[in-house]
Amino acid sequence: MIRMEIALSLVLLFIGYMYFSAEKQYNSLHVTFQRLLISVQINLLLDGATVYTVNHLDTVPPLLNAILHRLFLGTLVFCIYLFYRYVSILMHDKSGRQTKLDIPARVFLILALLGNFLLPLSYTETAKGNYSSGPYVYIPYAAVAFYLVLCSVLMVINRKNIEIKNKITLGIVLFIELWVSILQAFNPTWLISGMGLTLMALCYYLTLENPEALKAELTEQKLSMLYLKSQVNPHFLYNTLDTIRIQAQLNGDKEVSNLLMKLVDFFRASVKVDRSIVTLDDEMDMLENYMDLMCYRYPGINCEYDIDPDLGGVQVPNFILQPIVENSLLHGLKNKGYKGNLIISAQKVNDSTVEISVKDSGTGFPEDKKELIDNMLKNYAKHAPKLTGNSIGLLNVQKRIKLLCGAKYGLSYTDNESGGVTAHILLPFKEEVK
Repeated sequence: MIRMEIALSLVLLFIGYMYFSAEKQYNSLHVTFQRLLISVQINLLLDGATVYTVNHLDTVPPLLNAILHRLFLGTLVFCIYLFYRYVSILMHDKSGRQTKLDIPARVFLILALLGNFLLPLSYTETAKGNYSSGPYVYIPYAAVAFYLVLCSVLMVINRKNIEIKNKITLGIVLFIELWVSILQAFNPTWLISGMGLTLMALCYYLTLENPEALKAELTEQKLSMLYLKSQVNPHFLYNTLDTIRIQAQLNGDKEVSNLLMKLVDFFRASVKVDRSIVTLDDEMDMLENYMDLMCYRYPGINCEYDIDPDLGGVQVPNFILQPIVENSLLHGLKNKGYKGNLIISAQKVNDSTVEISVKDSGTGFPEDKKELIDNMLKNYAKHAPKLTGNSIGLLNVQKRIKLLCGAKYGLSYTDNESGGVTAHILLPFKEEVK
């Protein structure tokens, strides 16, 4: 039996090598899979150790045997919990809805681990081999049953939001673990729990977490970045240059030089495609150059900033604020003759979250348009990046925030009581490493 654990461990080591060497974004889904690979590998090593110790009860110290068995089944329960967490995060990413099953899942994990280390442990000796027995061994079976039920409930609730590939993969994974557990229950000496975990991890790797899928995800991110930059309205460039030309005829070179410098600084910052993450200071420098030009072009626009100075080093996705501000100008203040106020603020919400807001005093969204925008931002995963169409800049901003920062962060809009709208951008509080 130990040979099987060694073979499974080698298979998992190969999967881990291929996975960790692949280029990828470290979002919550991928981090959970990484933890799962490590936990299953530890479980396989403990599995092999306990296969030996349980069949040498006369030579292995009882305390060592008990410790190894409790660690083995404890990591087994934790691995099954991580399989549930992966499904939970996947469903949340696809549907945008936060599941209410995470709390009972965590509570059960704590109770199961406590029972695993506190309940009495005994052994059954047979001609075919020995195995652990007693109330203690029912804990992993209960964990498998509990988490498989939770996964099934999540799949049923979100069946309309997940792709057929995901449905098939998750169905196969649940089927494998169910039947491995049934076979193990009726044949305790088979000791095949490690095979079940390895096959589940292999299914995830081949379909949901393989390097090609990760490359495709990164490709979408880079394409979204390019699409987003393509949304800089060319009329902005032409009209601004025309404004500079006219101004050059009316006054001296100093003011024209300053305008040209702001324009150059803006475009120099906006074409840094290779940097997906920048500091808030860098993002604000580019935005201020853009707004200085727009306020010069439209003197009726007043722009105010309320930026917490302690947040200058916070990391944010590159080029997310300009499309939001441009949307406020073109769809809010345009109908008021480009007259009104813009307030751009950045404040710390709590120890883990930062909110950047763009508040305008424009005409706001028409009622039907607001509903379309909210629906598009909520169901961002169902919309492919495009080069044309209304509000595509907002969609690409949403996609990039979700991809780079996680599903719980993103862009949303609220109506202002005094008129206009406020864009809210929630981002993780993560400062630049110096």
